[in-house]
Amino acid sequence: MSVKRVGSVIGVKASHLEEYERLHAKVWESILQKIQAVHIRNYSIFLRKLPDGQHYLFSYFEYHGEDYEADMALMAADPTTQEWWELCNPCQQPLSDIADGQWWAPMKEVFHTD
Repeated sequence: MSVKRVGSVIGVKASHLEEYERLHAKVWESILQKIQAVHIRNYSIFLRKLPDGQHYLFSYFEYHGEDYEADMALMAADPTTQEWWELCNPCQQPLSDIADGQWWAPMKEVFHTD
């Protein structure tokens, strides 16, 4: 089984920065358990204000399962995950060029070393 490395980016509203950081300082245990249950490991989110004056979040995780689409659908269908997203989503500003059905914009991996 190979590891799938996933990077994505999204804007974060300046007016919601403190709320977003507060939420992620104490992520619910049930959310952490769901992340593990769908084979996500080494999950990190980074924050950066870019020269355009906007704040952006960069997400990175490693997927160790065998059916990424099914596991992501399982997580999306989870009522507690949906509740968590209802709190987080108002803090975020999706990029203007995302495809239908996307929230975070996927990134192309261009380099990796073990």
